Amino acid sequence: MTSNPSLNRRDMLLAAATLAAASAVDASGGVGTAEASELNPQPLPPSPDWGRALRPGPDARVKITEAYADHVARDAFFWAWPLVNMYNRRLAFSKFKEHRYSGPLLEAPLNELTMLTDYVNPEERNVACPNQDVVYGLGLLALDVSPVVIQVPDFGDRFWVYQIVDLRTDSFAQLGKMHGSTPGFYLLVGPDWHDEVPKGITRVFRSSSNTGLAAPRIAQEDTPEDKRAIQDVLTGIMMYPLADYDGRMKRIEWSKLPKVPGAPPGEEETRWVFPEKFFDELPAVLADAPPLPGEEARYAQVLAVLAAAKDNPQMKQGMIEAAKDAEEKLVNPLFQFRNYGQQLPHHWSTISNESAFGTDYFTRTAVAKSNILVNSPDETKYFYQDLDASGERLNSDNRYTVTFPKDGTPPVNGFWSLSIYNEHHFFIANPINRFSVGTKNKDLSLAADGSLTVYVQADEPADAVQRANWLPAPKGDFSLYVRAYWPQAPVMDGSWTPPPVQKAG
Repeated sequence: MTSNPSLNRRDMLLAAATLAAASAVDASGGVGTAEASELNPQPLPPSPDWGRALRPGPDARVKITEAYADHVARDAFFWAWPLVNMYNRRLAFSKFKEHRYSGPLLEAPLNELTMLTDYVNPEERNVACPNQDVVYGLGLLALDVSPVVIQVPDFGDRFWVYQIVDLRTDSFAQLGKMHGSTPGFYLLVGPDWHDEVPKGITRVFRSSSNTGLAAPRIAQEDTPEDKRAIQDVLTGIMMYPLADYDGRMKRIEWSKLPKVPGAPPGEEETRWVFPEKFFDELPAVLADAPPLPGEEARYAQVLAVLAAAKDNPQMKQGMIEAAKDAEEKLVNPLFQFRNYGQQLPHHWSTISNESAFGTDYFTRTAVAKSNILVNSPDETKYFYQDLDASGERLNSDNRYTVTFPKDGTPPVNGFWSLSIYNEHHFFIANPINRFSVGTKNKDLSLAADGSLTVYVQADEPADAVQRANWLPAPKGDFSLYVRAYWPQAPVMDGSWTPPPVQKAG
C-alpha cells in the first residue's frame, strides 16, 4: 500500500497535539506546564479543512525575494524577541563557575541559583523594574544538561513565591504560599525527560523548553528586626542538578559568598537582544521552544527564510536592517507603559495574562521590553502608570499625591506596594533609601479619616506627616508601579483599580 504524505503529516501532528496535552500532567499527577494552567487561553478548535494546511511548508527550491525576507525578518524579530532575550541570559550565566556577588548582581552556575540577603541594590541594571518588597534569588535553567531540584524550606507565616518560567517567559511551575506549597524538594524537568522520579520528590514540573529561569521572592519587612529574622530561612533556598540530590535539605550561608567589583552601572537595562546576532541565534532558540499548536507554519516560514539567507549576504544584511527597523519602531516604544495594556481609570494600565502569554505575541514582547519576568496574576497583580490624572507625563519638576481611601489599598492576602522608577525603569539613589511604600513600611501615617496619602516628589516635605509618607522622585520623567501580592478577587476581576495620581498645587 502506498502511504499518503499529507495524511501521515496530519496524523503526526494530531499525535503531537495529543502528546502535548498529555505532557501537561506531571509525574505526580498534577499540572506541570503553563499551557495546562487555567490562566492560559485554550487553543482555538481547528478549521473544518485544517488538514489542507498541513502539507509541507515553504518549498526550499523556490527563489524568494529580498523584500519578502525582510518582511519575515521584521515579524520574527518582534515575536521572538523575548525568546532570544532569555537565550542570551542563559549564555551569560553559562560562563559563571561559582556562587558570588558581582557588584549588585547575582551569579550562579547553570542549574543553580544565588540568593540576595536583603533588598536588591539600587544600582542593579540586569532586569528592569526590580522591587524592594522581597529578597530575590536568581538562577538560569539548562534542563537539557540535567533536571533540577529546587528546595522549599519552611517559611512559616512569611509570604513567598518562586517564579519559574520557560524560554517564552511563561510560568510552568506553581510554587508559593498562595498555591499551598509545602516544604520539600521539587523537580524541574525538560520536555524530553522521562526517567524515574527519585523518592522524596514532592512534585515534578515539566517545562516546554530546556532553557528557563528560577527566581525565588521572599517577603521582608523594612525593619532591622525582620532583616535579621529572614536570614536563617534564606539559607535553605537552593537549586542544584538532580545528581546532587540525596533527600536531605542542603543549606548555604549566602552572606558568606565572595564579593567582587562589578562593572559600573549603566543607565538602561543590560542589552540582551542584538539585531546583528539575532538571526544567527534564532535557529537554536526555535529548536529549544517547539511551536505551540498553530505555530508550525510560522516556524517553517522563518526557518525557510533563514536557509535562503545562509549563503546570500545581501539578503542577510537586509534582514538585519529590517530587524533594526522593527526594534526602533515596534519594540522600543513598548518600553513605555502607556503604549500597551488594558486601559484603566486615571491612566493606569494592567495585563491579565502575565507569565501565561501563550500566542499573545504583542503582550509578551511588550512586557519583556518594559518589565520582564512578571509573576502569574494569581501570584502578583501589576498596575502601571506614566501619567498624572490629567494625562501629563509624570516628572520630578512637579509634586504629586496618591491617596488611597480608608480600606482602599489593594485588597490582598499577601501585601502590596507602590514603587517608583526613573525613565529607564530603575531605582535611583535618594536621601532616605526608599523606592517603594506599602505593607512593609511600619511608619506610614494615616489621615483622620483613615485614608493614606503618598507624597511623590523630589524634594523632602517639610511637614512631618508628609515626610513619613514620602516617596522620593528621581530627576526627570518617572513611572509608578503598584504590586498586589496574592491578590483578592476585586483586584483580579477589575473592580479595584488604583487611585489617580494628582498633581499637587
